Amino acid sequence: MDNVEKLYQNYDILADAETKGKAADFEQKYLEILEAVKGSSNEKRLASQFISRFFKNYPHLSDKSIDAQLDLCEDDDVAIRKQAIKDLPSFCKDRKEYVPKIADVLAQLLATDDSTELSVVHQSLMSLFNVDAKDTFGGLFSQINAGEEIVRERAINFLGGKVKSLPGDVLTRDVEDYLFQECKKVFEDITGEEFVTVMGMLSGLKMAKTVGGQQLLVEMIAEQASFEKDFDRGDTDSVDRLVQCIRQARPYFSPFVSSGQFVHYVCFQVLPVLSELPPLQEGVDVALEILKLLAEMSPFANNMEDTPKCLEMVYKRLLEYMPLPPSDETIEKSTEEPSLQLSHVECLMFAFHQLAKRYPEFLTAEENAERLRDLKLRLQYLARGIQGYIKKLKEALHGKVGSELKTEENKIKVVALRTTSNINTLIKDLFHNPPSYKSTITLSWKPPSSSSGGINISDTLKRKNKTPITYDESAEIKKTKGERELYSPPSGKYSTNVKFPSPNRGRGYGYRRGRGRY
Repeated sequence: MDNVEKLYQNYDILADAETKGKAADFEQKYLEILEAVKGSSNEKRLASQFISRFFKNYPHLSDKSIDAQLDLCEDDDVAIRKQAIKDLPSFCKDRKEYVPKIADVLAQLLATDDSTELSVVHQSLMSLFNVDAKDTFGGLFSQINAGEEIVRERAINFLGGKVKSLPGDVLTRDVEDYLFQECKKVFEDITGEEFVTVMGMLSGLKMAKTVGGQQLLVEMIAEQASFEKDFDRGDTDSVDRLVQCIRQARPYFSPFVSSGQFVHYVCFQVLPVLSELPPLQEGVDVALEILKLLAEMSPFANNMEDTPKCLEMVYKRLLEYMPLPPSDETIEKSTEEPSLQLSHVECLMFAFHQLAKRYPEFLTAEENAERLRDLKLRLQYLARGIQGYIKKLKEALHGKVGSELKTEENKIKVVALRTTSNINTLIKDLFHNPPSYKSTITLSWKPPSSSSGGINISDTLKRKNKTPITYDESAEIKKTKGERELYSPPSGKYSTNVKFPSPNRGRGYGYRRGRGRY
């Protein structure tokens, strides 16, 4: 009788004995199966299946059994390794106390360079979640926190890609709470890339759909952003960390989850040094990216500390992008049209509009009368240019539909039209006496939504130009040499002086690997 046939015979004997409750009487047959891990390829493959099959009957041989199986998991033959890895979860079906150990082993096996073997490791881990999800996470996180770099990286990526697919009866409230706490530990020593992956995983949990869970996630991200430290404007890692933290927190801000801590930090730490930020990626305007994030956060800055002071910081930066009407002398000497960065204006004006809604005294208080007059002068000057530019954009896009609007040039014009239309709407609100904060818009880089008051291109193209906004305090605009000429919109297809956000920009920057608090 050859060894393979003998293994089959031992299997039949042990299976029969198990049925009769006499497995302990045939321990020697099981030991012979354990010895088969040193035999031929066929013996090893059979041993892998038979060891896991009868493992539960010999608890005093548990360590020896698992060691034998691990020998197969390290075999030179990839086919044998894959069989042994596939059988590992079977050790836990009747002995759940071994889930953490098997999960730890499987996490280590993620280091393989063989793609087919890696796929089997993934499948075995997913099977283990169905046995005991909490302990499976425990085994994985033991390697994430203390394992080799390649194992840590692949374990995090595995969780990022697979957790969302786990069914609700596996990801119970208790398991989600455990996962959240383990992720908090990982955040103590994490890279930027890992941070994004872990947050992506947490976003798929049921807790992320509740106000309480969203608040916990925002608080955890705030800790990662290190708001207690001064912003290092010259350090690309600091800039990247802030941008990524805001991006990860942004989906959770709502009327019930405040963005105040994030808005406060940007207003006081970032806006004053906005023009000094280092580039994070070629062709990306970092300042504009941060202004976009500020605009998106500003509607939810509830219960924020120092709202008036934050508003002052936004207002100062906004004025830098909103020139006063030129004097006659300036017009005569100037040979260039002013460069209006309208994308920046849209972000800052929207943020100002949202914050001023919470503190209208910023413009209406008696002691701020001069500030309001100055703002209205700038708004009138900007409005004249904006309305002219809107007219040119509508003319350029008139009659274009479908694929015609998808050309690169027309995409830019569509975004430009949304940008200028938004600014025009906000100007009208601020020009009310007193200023109004009732209009709602969809920011130009966001998908338009009719329900939220967004700009719909077809509707925008149909609207006729309305009477330009005027400021009737003529004493503020005295003329010494005839009628003062206000800004005329750029001529031609579109102006290089007026900067608009690229409609096809990707969402992120590259990440650095170095370990340490991200």
